[in-house]
Amino acid sequence: MSTDFARADNEHRAPVRRAFTATTRPLIVTPTFVSRVDDTARNVRPGDAGSSKDRQGREVVNPDQRPHDLAIESDPNLAFEHWDEYWRKVHGPKFAWDEPGSSSEQVLRYDQLHRVASGPSCFFRPPYRAMVDDNGRLPTDPERRVPAFGRPRWDGLAYITYAQEADIERVLGQEKFAKRIIADEQTAFRMVTREITREFILIPSARHRDPISLVKIHRRRPELSRDAFQRRLLEAHAEVVMKAPATHEFVRRYAQLHNIGSTQKDPEGSKIDAVSILAFASLNDVEDYLVSDDHAMIEASEEALAGEGSEWWTAINYSVINRLLPELATERNGDGR
Repeated sequence: MSTDFARADNEHRAPVRRAFTATTRPLIVTPTFVSRVDDTARNVRPGDAGSSKDRQGREVVNPDQRPHDLAIESDPNLAFEHWDEYWRKVHGPKFAWDEPGSSSEQVLRYDQLHRVASGPSCFFRPPYRAMVDDNGRLPTDPERRVPAFGRPRWDGLAYITYAQEADIERVLGQEKFAKRIIADEQTAFRMVTREITREFILIPSARHRDPISLVKIHRRRPELSRDAFQRRLLEAHAEVVMKAPATHEFVRRYAQLHNIGSTQKDPEGSKIDAVSILAFASLNDVEDYLVSDDHAMIEASEEALAGEGSEWWTAINYSVINRLLPELATERNGDGR
């Protein structure tokens, strides 16, 4: 290629990168859920201490009262677009860049999953039907009938994969991450979670270039222990998913992430017991999967396990770092783990 890729994240994934690894062992993932910096009041959408910085590096404590002070974007009308662009085009390359004295080599994979409001979610699910009156006609007063927007708790997910748990500290303990990446997070993100999970890949992706993900955040029923919930999710529930013909028609990748701890105090991430990630070739494939009879059975299986606070939504995938090729299904031992 004639393009100069200096400092670009292209260096950390194919086709520019040529050296890869593959494994069937369960990998470790820090599924970092993020909410974006915007002018939402703190009592509506909480934030981490020190986040939502202004251009002098100070925390904007009341962004609803002082939205023009936010460093990420001073114009609320542009805030979402600018944040979405910044996360992919600025923060992603910063994370991947090996500045002098640092290395991201122990990060096997870093994907950004940007939630997209036009995709299916638990707040507005397909099929989408025309709004009509009692006579089957479209309303003449649509301005009075705009549906309320149901906002998921999170705006996206940083899906960061390591070979083993000890590698997390080896990477994040470097000065680059501890000082400069954290500072960047505080500029772009209102809140980030810090959970550590064990990854189980049930359907590996052929190329890991799938553009769309369905993200399901699972919180267990109160009568279930976390271990019992995770075991049932990986065994009985996964069997329902894997046996469904619609899964094999539409799903390009299926992984479960099981919470096993956190890198630091994590009041929100600690509530998440597991995450299911299903990849698709298009948003229409997600829609068709969700309206299938097969998914109705899958959802019934989930609801038998899920408690209050579970949610699901759709995201666009961006691969920033990928040193895992080919992706292989996780080999599980005798107890299902």
